[in-house]
Amino acid sequence: MEQFGSLSHYVWRFEPNARRRPKKLTWDVLKAMATTPESIALSKDLRTRGWTFVGPTTMYAFMQAMGLVNDHPHGCAFSKQKGRV
Repeated sequence: MEQFGSLSHYVWRFEPNARRRPKKLTWDVLKAMATTPESIALSKDLRTRGWTFVGPTTMYAFMQAMGLVNDHPHGCAFSKQKGRV
């Protein structure tokens, strides 16, 4: 809290750059994205702070749940890519 103000502020520092994300998310692309450089970095940083059970895959799922990444496949009703060809 003292260093970042909140857990939210801390976590959002690891938001992936949207330009480096795949342009079109398909199921095949998503299957290969169990971790990202950002989820690995978040996992490592949390471990240095004493956290446990924070592996890169778990942190990527956490990032999805927090809204740092939008991994809804192309054409999904919840995807920002809806309707794009």
